[in-house]
Amino acid sequence: MKATAELQVVPIGEGVSVRRQVGRVVEMLGDGDFIVETHASGTNIEGDLDDILAVVGRIHAQLHAEGSVRLLSYLKLETRTDKTPTLAGKAL
Repeated sequence: MKATAELQVVPIGEGVSVRRQVGRVVEMLGDGDFIVETHASGTNIEGDLDDILAVVGRIHAQLHAEGSVRLLSYLKLETRTDKTPTLAGKAL
């Protein structure tokens, strides 16, 4: 099932800058079969629902392995039965 999503990963206790961790998230999303659009407060993702859910788990595992002690993620998902959801279809 195809889906669109917005993902925000928040490393807690990492200090003022979380640029490295956010960069790793974007890098890991880029390794998948996704359409990815970054913005100021998160990342929009288009792809297979199961792949999106799986990559969120891999992101947490990888960032923890790289030293992040606490992560908080916000994930918004959209699926549809009447048509395939796309990020392009969301453009105003």
